[in-house]
Amino acid sequence: MFLANQNLTEQAQIAAQQNNWSFVTQCLHQLLHSGTDSSKKPAIASNQIKKHEIKLNSPNAPKAHQLFPTILDLALEVLEFGDFQARWEVAKIFLTLGNAAIAPLMDILQDEAAEIELRWFAGQILGEFDRPEVVQGLIDLVNRDSDEELSLVAAEALASIGPNAIQGLETLLKNDLSRLFAVRALAKIHRPEIIAPLLMVVDDSDPLIRTSAIAALSNFDDARIPPILVTALSDLMATVRLEAVIGLGLFSMRSSANLLPDNLVDLLRDRLWDFNLEVCQQAAIALMRVGNESAANALFTAIESPHTPIPLAVTVVHRLGWMSHPIALDYLAAALTLPLSSEVWYSIIISLGRVESSVLQPKATQILINFLKSETTAIAAPKIRQAIALGLGQLGQAIAIEPLQELLADANETVRLHAIAALKHFDSSDLAAIDL
Repeated sequence: MFLANQNLTEQAQIAAQQNNWSFVTQCLHQLLHSGTDSSKKPAIASNQIKKHEIKLNSPNAPKAHQLFPTILDLALEVLEFGDFQARWEVAKIFLTLGNAAIAPLMDILQDEAAEIELRWFAGQILGEFDRPEVVQGLIDLVNRDSDEELSLVAAEALASIGPNAIQGLETLLKNDLSRLFAVRALAKIHRPEIIAPLLMVVDDSDPLIRTSAIAALSNFDDARIPPILVTALSDLMATVRLEAVIGLGLFSMRSSANLLPDNLVDLLRDRLWDFNLEVCQQAAIALMRVGNESAANALFTAIESPHTPIPLAVTVVHRLGWMSHPIALDYLAAALTLPLSSEVWYSIIISLGRVESSVLQPKATQILINFLKSETTAIAAPKIRQAIALGLGQLGQAIAIEPLQELLADANETVRLHAIAALKHFDSSDLAAIDL
């Protein structure tokens, strides 16, 4: 076995001289597996590294493991000179090599002359080593280096390490230059331990920091968070208001909804008139998530207002349609009587045709039939009649067969084709008397 390992090592060294990095990596994988049960995959999870760490000087270590210094050197060569794919494959080897890989990887990460991709790989690999020296080294690196790319790589690595890096990341919050990197790293650690440090920066002067902190806090059920989100609704930066609206909407869907203020609908209604369209649209989504009659009423006020821009009106219509509440359908029916643009009318019809609740489908069907038989000018547009036919077919209610049959005689060929397609959604027994 030892001779075979020597042969593999020699082959890997020759391949390295020829820049055949893919073959070098293959040899390294074989070397690492040669002293273990090949039916078992090597443990590479970060929380298992210490348990599986190789003791290079142990007299009982398998012969292949005595070659680990050489394997490490070759792996570092592949990492330095290989292409992206070769680097990706060899990255898997470093964890198996244990703590011996940490120092050379830190050297690469700190080398300002090295290419960004190489340093990125070094950072990604170090992020799998849940070791105090790695955390401290990365923290020190962010603190003392002004290179934004390097700080970002180090912060990503700290985020990958997870809970054991939280305390170190909290120290980075005290540094103006590293605070944003720390907040973004903390945001990627989905543990309640990040709540306290993030609460420290929700009022930061940097809107990027406030935005990142608000977005991350919105994922947790904690009584301290809703008041922060409510305050952020009035932030001067649209990105912060946007994350606050999203967060309140998410809160309303969770078991912790009782932590929200009683006037939540009023707060979200105000944001329907925000200066930023995206904030307005997210407010509509949040109101849909609240899902009660007051929320439906707030959405309807946006539809009936002549000052509501068409993109927002369309968003509001779709959210009412997805609310799955009887009063939401009543508001959509009422909206069909308003002097709206054809685009908004079309969106209402599409939304009614997509109602999924079997309890509400008959109601949605009747609204569409009533609109089809109305004398409103919108019905003159073939596109509107096509949408009604499509919606009636999707809803699949028997009361729609007769109006669909009448559409078979429509003057517009496309409308007739839509009616035929819609009728095919029904049972053949219901259509026996209809000649398609």
